[in-house]
Amino acid sequence: MTHQNIATAPDGTAISWSRIGAGDPVVLVHGITESAASFEPVAQRLAASHEVITLDLRGHGESGKADTYDLAAMASDVLAVVAVAGVESPHLVGHSLGGAVVTATGASGTVASVIDIDQSLQLGAFKDQLIGAEAMLRDSEQYTLVLDAMFEMMGGELLPSEERQRLDELRHADQDVVLGVWDMLLTQPVEEIAATVDAALAPYGTSSVPYLALFGLDPGDDYAEWLAQRIPTSVVEFWPEYGHYPHLVDPDRFVERANSFWQ
Repeated sequence: MTHQNIATAPDGTAISWSRIGAGDPVVLVHGITESAASFEPVAQRLAASHEVITLDLRGHGESGKADTYDLAAMASDVLAVVAVAGVESPHLVGHSLGGAVVTATGASGTVASVIDIDQSLQLGAFKDQLIGAEAMLRDSEQYTLVLDAMFEMMGGELLPSEERQRLDELRHADQDVVLGVWDMLLTQPVEEIAATVDAALAPYGTSSVPYLALFGLDPGDDYAEWLAQRIPTSVVEFWPEYGHYPHLVDPDRFVERANSFWQ
């Protein structure tokens, strides 16, 4: 997917983006090491009834690299694209890292809704996983082995082999970018991370923005209650055995669910 447009983030980073279709605007935000192209099966289906905007986050795809890759910076990437695209109150859809990014973006209150695909905002368990692999992640010769194993494990058995191959071919695991995105998890105590998440979600306490958290990997029995305490409008759904890419296991089902959520 080659982008036709460039937006400039507040720190000067060039963000590549495109749009297809017409109708109520939807912004799709990809996961770590991926790009807008990963959403293509969903984008093509949504474009039948929506204006679909896709972008490459900083350090990914055709967008420029940057000095920082924290959530606030990546949320500013999305807002920069929304502004230059001239759309108002878009629906935001994000997968994995993109789910955290659209959640942070949605806290601005200037969006119609947020859908987070398979990204838990309880980050303690993921921090433990990363810390266990930190030495390999920081080794230029080993870190791709960690990422490959992680994505293979999370993909699940229902993801079609051709889709798994397509994602593998799209993936670009730039070590500096990956470590930059995960810097908070690798360097901060779990209590500080939890406090940062709570602060980022605080605006939702008085927000009416609809929020759907859709998982293919079980987020845990307590997640819906935990999230509702922070995002009162949130709905949590779990599609068992769909793995980390539920929207790509069955894009028709996902688009149908998104459309029903938006009505």
